[in-house]
Amino acid sequence: MNAFWQAVGFLTRFPVPKRAQTLEGWNGSPKYYPLVGLLLGLAVWLAGSLFAWLFGHASLPLVAVFIVAFWIYATGALHLDGWMDLADGLGSQRGRERALEIMKDSRVGAMGVVAAIVLILLKVAAVQQLAAAGGLASLAAVPAMARAALLAAIRFFPYIQQNGLGSGLRGGVTPAVLLVNGLLALAASFGIAGWQGVIAFAAVLLAGWLFGLYLVRRLGGFTGDVYGALIEGAETLALLVLLVLMDGRLL
Repeated sequence: MNAFWQAVGFLTRFPVPKRAQTLEGWNGSPKYYPLVGLLLGLAVWLAGSLFAWLFGHASLPLVAVFIVAFWIYATGALHLDGWMDLADGLGSQRGRERALEIMKDSRVGAMGVVAAIVLILLKVAAVQQLAAAGGLASLAAVPAMARAALLAAIRFFPYIQQNGLGSGLRGGVTPAVLLVNGLLALAASFGIAGWQGVIAFAAVLLAGWLFGLYLVRRLGGFTGDVYGALIEGAETLALLVLLVLMDGRLL
């Protein structure tokens, strides 16, 4: 079970047993990422339902802000940090080596701040409109979609930091692990959000693949920051696709 608790402790702020607070099982932890994403999504949905009950339907903008704030807190802003670092590196318009150096810098630049603001605004607006359309429960599937896309990225795209946290993860993502977790995320997407969820999941996988191809060409592969950025971007895309579908524009 250490691998599972490693996944929980790394991807969320959820409490884990003290005996699991080591690196034992770390390389095998990715196989639990989508499951942890599903647990996170359920927590976000339950928190959102509580906020909606407290503030009422007339205060959906406030409810959406609280939901996204809880979402960020529950992940320790880990993925948001990667999103900002990647934005700083790519936004610098520098060569590969310099872009990677910028991404490693603990300081956040203007591009990172702007990227974070835009992403948070998109999430808040999408959550608000989903809640207004009666689709608040669909939030439960979104984190699992994003972390399934992360598994695919770990499996198919190179990791370029030899001593980074993600350097040993690829070996734990076998074809069987990828298949089982893909089916888990697909089942969660359909079970929670119906065909809209399936389409959103497919969009996330396609976008993640294109994103990976671009990053390999631009940076040579993935880093821990890129993994975090992938999760943030995938979650935001899933929310936007669900919103469009539930609004009836494509179906």
